[in-house]
Amino acid sequence: MDVLPDYAELHALSNFSFLRGASHPAELIDQASELGYRALALTDECSMAGVVRAHVRARALGLALIVGAEFTLGCGLKFVALAATRRGYARICQLITRGRRAAPKGSYRLAREDLLACIPAVAGQAAAADCLLVWRPDPAATDAAEPQGRWLAEHYASVLWLGVSLLRSGQDAVQLRAALALAARLGIACVACGDVHMHAAARRPLQDTLTAIRHRVTLRAAGQRLFPNGERHLRTREELARLYPRALLDESVAIAARCRFSLDELRYQYPREIVPADETPASYLRRLTEEGAARHWPQGVPVAVRALIERELEIIAGLGYEPFFLTVYDVVRFARSEGILCQGRGSAANSIVCYCLDVTAVGPDQLQMLFERFVSKERNEPPDIDVDFEHERREEVIQYIYGKYGRERAALAATVITYSARSVVRDLVRVLDIDAANTRALTRGLRGWHGHQVDPAKLRAAGVEVDAPAVALLLRLAAEMVNFPRHLSQHVGGFVISEGPLSELVPVENAAMPERTVIQWDKDDLEDLKLLKVDVLALGMLTAIRKCFQLIHDFHGTQLLELNGVPQEDPAVYDMICKADTIGVFQIESRAQMSMLPRLKPREYYDLVIEVAIVRPGPIQGDMVHPYLRRRSGAEPIEYPSDDVKGVLQRTKGVPIFQEQVMQLAVVAAGFTAGEADELRRAMAAWKRRGGVDRFEQKLLDGMRERGYAEKFARQIIAQIRGFSDYGFPEAHAASFALLAYVSAWLKCHHP
Repeated sequence: MDVLPDYAELHALSNFSFLRGASHPAELIDQASELGYRALALTDECSMAGVVRAHVRARALGLALIVGAEFTLGCGLKFVALAATRRGYARICQLITRGRRAAPKGSYRLAREDLLACIPAVAGQAAAADCLLVWRPDPAATDAAEPQGRWLAEHYASVLWLGVSLLRSGQDAVQLRAALALAARLGIACVACGDVHMHAAARRPLQDTLTAIRHRVTLRAAGQRLFPNGERHLRTREELARLYPRALLDESVAIAARCRFSLDELRYQYPREIVPADETPASYLRRLTEEGAARHWPQGVPVAVRALIERELEIIAGLGYEPFFLTVYDVVRFARSEGILCQGRGSAANSIVCYCLDVTAVGPDQLQMLFERFVSKERNEPPDIDVDFEHERREEVIQYIYGKYGRERAALAATVITYSARSVVRDLVRVLDIDAANTRALTRGLRGWHGHQVDPAKLRAAGVEVDAPAVALLLRLAAEMVNFPRHLSQHVGGFVISEGPLSELVPVENAAMPERTVIQWDKDDLEDLKLLKVDVLALGMLTAIRKCFQLIHDFHGTQLLELNGVPQEDPAVYDMICKADTIGVFQIESRAQMSMLPRLKPREYYDLVIEVAIVRPGPIQGDMVHPYLRRRSGAEPIEYPSDDVKGVLQRTKGVPIFQEQVMQLAVVAAGFTAGEADELRRAMAAWKRRGGVDRFEQKLLDGMRERGYAEKFARQIIAQIRGFSDYGFPEAHAASFALLAYVSAWLKCHHP
């Protein structure tokens, strides 16, 4: 029996070629690995938006991922560019940026001059090739093909191939002969390419549906806009061997071998101008921290605080994160110089270094938080600092960042807008041409549906004709489409700032909002690549507090400039809070919060931290609220199954209330590594698909059983984690919100 030829797919689109590709990047990687491919090139149209997800999956499976993109120039010339080196990757990113910045959001515009500007012509056969080009001529446009090919060959002959896709059209033999003859006339080689739009043939109905949505027509009217068959999927090597000459398959592997670039090579450099010329980032951060400590403790820095400062600076230095903290400090310093009230929150924000830098007003006496939980060498993940600014003046801060670093070096992170169950049904009803009565019934019957199993009885009760072919197809397609990327939007305020041109690291495109640019990666992508962002967020309560401070000054001459200038732990304020007289107070004015306040009876700052976090879907659904209240009042004893668990839960009476505690329990009670605990955190995040923690359940149970914990305790912890998968609030954020709740309550109490 002949040995099957090796193969590398060099042209594959994922669902990040919005409404074109019908598979997630990870699905393409899984299928290519399963089929024994040597490599797969993810080549979304003028985009790198899905490449990080492919990279993470390919790294886990050991499959070679080639990074590239598909382009169609204004003249109709279509090609795929593949990154052979780090420099080649930068050039492709710059080409994407150039095309996207020249057109409105969601589109791109490129000419041959743009291609030459970003990917210079390669002179001579021996030239080191950074980018490899696979030309994709339209088989139907034979007259245009040769002139396009001659232009490409004239400039890129040594890195150019003609991509041949044999898709069982009935014309395969004719097209193959024509392609080989054309390539011979141009002096270039041919290579097999799949023009892949889905990982498996079963996705063809979905791919057709996405095409109809893209063209805004019904499926019935889509006609020749749809592909004639379902062959644009990853095919077995047996099929490929039957379709293609061996030389074309071998050429795909030879090209893949030349593409040595990996996203792991990306190195992020923070701007140098934030550090004075005569200092290093480490010396400058230490100086600013020492100056802040002297301001906060004029009588001398306490021994415990001094030890904490040294420990935090040591961790920051070990990970090289000084420029990140200095960048946040620079933004906050600008805001304060302009009289803009701001407050840092997030894991690293509640640190002694950030307190000394005046990034946060939450002091160490108010919150005993362990810095290593958030910035640790073991996890090696970027620190999390969100800074809230007055909502009416945040734009000044954003324009300061753009002004300081330029559009070339600063842009907002993206948010990937995905299909919700509701938006899926809305689009499918239109393209499947479902009648008005069934549409209304579906809307009723699918209320609260999240894309998993559908209960036919519930739909019938709502009046849906479940057995109607169009309705059955809608339900099948909807289950596949939920969580599909729909388009990129801008993150609420996550800035990525770089030392060199940002477009050499990641493509940049226009946002819908004027004066905004976004990169093509979202916050999870940035985390996966260990890249840092600075979150510049807006908060209306800060505007209200600043205006109150100004009114107090105007009426009484009292100067209140900062949040920590308000007298702390005022009994009168807590008396008012315990009576639930909190209308207008930040975070604790909802009906649910006001019913909780007389029961929880906050008497100090940390009580407010718990109050902010406990009235949330996570703790409520995880049945954590009543046990906490009973233990707080002394009606129920506090018991810990081990000292390890006591160390995690002692400050919340043995009940896990915060997201960080759930992660710590997974480590100390179930033996999770720090990395696995971080995966659990991501699965718990509110915006993730429900059911994301299911895959951790058995590992948690087994881990706790091995460490001697009772089955009842293990099941209870898992139930609580399930609650957090809907919404678990981080302690780091609750701490900052609690401070604003106290300040706004103090203002209401003393200056109503």
